[in-house]
Amino acid sequence: MPKPSSTFVCQSCGSVHSKWAGRCDGCGSWNTLVEEVRQAASPASPKRRGGRAMEFVALDAEIKDMPRCITGIAEFDRVAGGGLVPGSALLVGGDPGIGKSTLLLQITGQLARAGVKTAYISGEESTGQVQRRAIRLGLSQESIALASETSLGPIIDGLMANKPDVIIIDSIQTLWTDQLGAAPGTVAQVRACAQELTRYAKNQGACIILVGHVTKDGQIAGPRVVEHMVDAVLYFEGDRQQQFRILRAHKNRFGPTDEIGVFEMGEKGLGEVPNPSALFLDGRGDAASGASVFAGLEGTRPVLTEIQALVAPAAFGTPRRAVVGWDNSRLAMVLAVLEARCGVSFAGKDVYLNVAGGLRINEPAADLAVAAAIASSVFDIALPADCVVFGEISLSGDVRPVGRSDARLKEAAKLGFNRAICAHSGQKPGKNDNYALPLIAIKTLPDLIRRVEAVANSGKMTDSDVNRIWAA
Repeated sequence: MPKPSSTFVCQSCGSVHSKWAGRCDGCGSWNTLVEEVRQAASPASPKRRGGRAMEFVALDAEIKDMPRCITGIAEFDRVAGGGLVPGSALLVGGDPGIGKSTLLLQITGQLARAGVKTAYISGEESTGQVQRRAIRLGLSQESIALASETSLGPIIDGLMANKPDVIIIDSIQTLWTDQLGAAPGTVAQVRACAQELTRYAKNQGACIILVGHVTKDGQIAGPRVVEHMVDAVLYFEGDRQQQFRILRAHKNRFGPTDEIGVFEMGEKGLGEVPNPSALFLDGRGDAASGASVFAGLEGTRPVLTEIQALVAPAAFGTPRRAVVGWDNSRLAMVLAVLEARCGVSFAGKDVYLNVAGGLRINEPAADLAVAAAIASSVFDIALPADCVVFGEISLSGDVRPVGRSDARLKEAAKLGFNRAICAHSGQKPGKNDNYALPLIAIKTLPDLIRRVEAVANSGKMTDSDVNRIWAA
């Protein structure tokens, strides 16, 4: 009888070590190696018998369109690529208390209302807790198969007996299989349970949605191989102090990976927000210094958000650079360009930047809006209240045009904005048939700073005089 072999697996990155160590060589984490016992293969084990060989198909062979299961929640269907695909596995992650279980229970309720056979399996809550949430959401009368179980064996047996079309597993970190000696939540258990559930989804044609915990770094806990197993990885983002939540796709084999869905948390659960721009700009008062409206894109959807900046004298020797909702290194680049190309000094000054509403912006098109908000705060002059800003800034100080300007401008015009500050496209500024708004064309960043400074130094001026400076 061969002796079992022991390996030590890191619970943070999943790397395997032959012996225990205090620090993982793969990720550098301390005290994360856990022993796993593996049974060695017997030398007398029978050899593999010949079986059916795999079949190949031509690249231009006829393919069938994948059917979609529409959940009835348009924001979720948008992120998923148009609905759930039978035989697929999705992984949904998010901070504790962000609303993952609420959203997935609402999805199962909508599907059950449409006649789809659904199952909700909770490993963290009892059936009574899930039932009370369903009563609060108004879903207590829907035909949802509910269970509370953490052992993988009974779960697979129950699914084989009931054959549901859509299955919710909340969460994957609570499951365990008796085929492994590791504790629930370890890398080995999470990997084995996710692999078995994904195999069940592929074989039975069901759609499985797995809920995953996140670490303090915002990543889904467990081995990264779980994200490679599933077909889509969705992150539920947002601040629990805010009323809205954002569902963002980080991986999707059946759709785009840059779409977002916006939800608003209320007493009756999560409600859809069909027009996120109106939500992010809600409560915006009169024009004030240090604020600009950025016309951005999230996937195929244009979204308008307010960017706020504050430049204040530093109270200590080292100035602070605090950013919420944007890339910190990107802010450092914009400040360096403002100082080197425009002569705006930030020595001895704190710079604070915030994206209103808690939305996180990733595209470089926000460079010009950030620079405009910072310049507005430095010179203590408000930007035009009816103006949106977008454009990419290069290290030379040039302002470059960005893609899909038409969609950005049309969204701004829909919300009542009358003009836009953007990159010069080689056309004369003003009304253009291809755009929905008159354009204030900016070639270089010093051009923008010159206009802001001219308005700040002009003293008392009429609105027509201010508009003449901006349109110059």
